[in-house]
Amino acid sequence: MANSNKLKDSFKKTTYKLSQHGPRNASVLKEAFEAVDGDLESDIYGDGAVIENFQDKIAAFLGKETAVFFPSGTMAQQAALRIWADEKGNKKIAYHPLSHLEIHEQNALKELQSMEPLLLGTAERLLTMDDIRNLSEPVSCILIELPQREIGGQLPSFAELEEISAYCRNNGIRLHLDGARLWEVTPYYQKSEKEICALFDSVYVSFYKGLGGIAGAILAGGEDFTAEAKIWKRRYGGDLISLYPYIVSADYYFDKRIGKMGEYYEAAKDLAHRFNACDGVRTVPEVPVSNMFHVYFEKSAEAIEPILAKIHAETGVGCSGYLQEKPGGACGFELSVGDAVAEIPVASLDQVFEKLGE
Repeated sequence: MANSNKLKDSFKKTTYKLSQHGPRNASVLKEAFEAVDGDLESDIYGDGAVIENFQDKIAAFLGKETAVFFPSGTMAQQAALRIWADEKGNKKIAYHPLSHLEIHEQNALKELQSMEPLLLGTAERLLTMDDIRNLSEPVSCILIELPQREIGGQLPSFAELEEISAYCRNNGIRLHLDGARLWEVTPYYQKSEKEICALFDSVYVSFYKGLGGIAGAILAGGEDFTAEAKIWKRRYGGDLISLYPYIVSADYYFDKRIGKMGEYYEAAKDLAHRFNACDGVRTVPEVPVSNMFHVYFEKSAEAIEPILAKIHAETGVGCSGYLQEKPGGACGFELSVGDAVAEIPVASLDQVFEKLGE
């Protein structure tokens, strides 16, 4: 990843940002706690009204029997896959080659759980029903990420998801949803979270990505599943004496932003259209299917960095603080649309794309 100090510094100095909800600083926590009663009792090692009420709230929202709050999605998903592996007596599980578990967790499934991941399909595309049918070995569980972040946030059709779900249930394979960005795909599918989650045996959701909380995750499923999840949470050291700072912020930003996903989606489509109108620039997908997409430049990071830094300085709008090298001498960055883009003056946003078009 090309990440020059000049580009980072120019991005940080901008007044406005194309991506996310605003700065991730102490104000995020202060805002969440502003109206909280100082006598609110802490949770203690996973027990207490503050954590239990939130777990029940999110379980009901997702249409699952119960839920467990985890400090991180990494911990939650490793627990989920281990539970299904133990149930089936089979430590082989399957997921996309660019799953978070495969490329961002230092081989944790193999090193900590002695599990054997099988990679479905190829890195440059979504996994398909045919990939699942053609698995070379029986697996206990298949993980599907919606959207598939590392290839621009692409999504399978809902009809294919339904086909995959039915196949897995008919063949005794558990289906787990990596729903770190689940909230963001509902406008595209025109389905509720409940309708999507009904296709899966277990679901992980995040509270800091699209919602902008401090940290934290929920793992949801049936009662037996979540009872096991609580045991694995303790084994992983996830039962901190109190998690309420994460829970309070998760609850606050869930309520604040869960109804705004359609706005973010429409803004993402508008931004992608603007990028694609510039010579030498394209987005993946060309038309976003969530609030997140990738922006690719035909030139190298070395060539594009000074251009973006100049745009940052002249418009006050930050496009990105980094560029990632791509095959063929290209480069790019990821953009996730949130509250921040609505704060940009129309004239300033127009100026960004006028300069980029030059």
